[in-house]
Amino acid sequence: MGTRPVGFGEFVRTAARRDGLVVQPRMGFDSPERMRAGLMATKHARATTVGTITLDSYTRVGDLAAAETALADGMPLNGYPIVTHLPETTAGVLDGLRDDDFPVQVRHGSAVPGDIVSALVRLRIDATEGGPVSYCLPYGRTPLAESVRNWADAATRFTALRDFGVEPHVETFGGCMLGQLCPPSQLVAISVLEALFFAANGIRSISVSYAQQTNHEQDVEAVAALRRLCGELLRVADWHVVVYAYMGAYPTTPAGAYRLLGKAAELAVTTGSERLIVKTVAESRRIPTIAENVAALEHAAAAARAGTAGPAPQDSQTYAEARALVDAVLDLAGDVGTALLRAFERGYLDIPYCLHPDNAGRTRSHLDARGRLCWSDLGNLPLRHLVAPTGGRHVTSSGLLADLSYVRRAYDGEPELPGLPDHHPVSLPTSPER
Repeated sequence: MGTRPVGFGEFVRTAARRDGLVVQPRMGFDSPERMRAGLMATKHARATTVGTITLDSYTRVGDLAAAETALADGMPLNGYPIVTHLPETTAGVLDGLRDDDFPVQVRHGSAVPGDIVSALVRLRIDATEGGPVSYCLPYGRTPLAESVRNWADAATRFTALRDFGVEPHVETFGGCMLGQLCPPSQLVAISVLEALFFAANGIRSISVSYAQQTNHEQDVEAVAALRRLCGELLRVADWHVVVYAYMGAYPTTPAGAYRLLGKAAELAVTTGSERLIVKTVAESRRIPTIAENVAALEHAAAAARAGTAGPAPQDSQTYAEARALVDAVLDLAGDVGTALLRAFERGYLDIPYCLHPDNAGRTRSHLDARGRLCWSDLGNLPLRHLVAPTGGRHVTSSGLLADLSYVRRAYDGEPELPGLPDHHPVSLPTSPER
């Protein structure tokens, strides 16, 4: 397996202090050779990077027989089937790449992560991400109670890495619920609650997430609120914040895409976040190539170097709402997993436009004239003492579509910027890849 790398969380925090923002792609290929090529390109990008192995859809839903059949029949998969490939194969993918300066995270999107975590323990891979809420509600119909049990078991199972001198790291995906149109206070609250869930189940190295939304100033408030709440409530020393570039309808022009990515890097730097998940110029059209991912990494790193940290807003509306949501949920039970289940049963947490059977579906959101995400209907959220009535704004289908395309229209509608990269100079595979 080679030299044991520095733990993922330790690397990110140290590198961010020393070199600035750590940037990361989302890449996953079924071919071990292509997966290795993607990791190698990421490692040698002109940026401080960490590697990613994103898993395929069959593995995510636990259909390992289908993954095995696809590999045997030569059918393409949309990610790396880490459970199905032999451990020796994956060890070969990582050999000579994963080291003290280049840790690797496995990303998957599963509400049934048990087999995945077992594979990580076998391979001594110390970093993954997800959560009992964030990897359940948006992705299928797995009952939330089942996801909570699965993730509690997986977190406990992941701690077995300590027997080998490795500290497991888990990133919450809670700040990315549905990618868009969930008001920031609820994104922050779920990210914090999932972090508390992981800590309660033995994880001591944690990152908390937030996805860039529609208004930069509101995003700054949200990340500041996330950092403050973690400082107040999260009883682990090894934690950091990861920002995601916008996860909704992406700009279709290279200039718009790079401008939006640069704004995400600015958000991360302004708020003192340690890590950024990038998106590429190809997001609106197809799966990006390795070269496009590397270009995005380098653009984000350059934008980050040009930015400076700013003062953190303390008593914002976003913080007040997020704190109220977290407190209301934690008051429901001493066990965080039980509290999350009761919160969704009572509508104390309720994701707008989420169709999962365990989501009440009574809340609605909209964009105001400044592009800030606001509540249109609170449902049963415990926020009526904080959120002023919106006059009962009715969210129409055309209004929803306009809100969903707001960012794309805003960034594509601006003038083209000169000098933006449209390719990476190194010769790399150009076939569409995740």
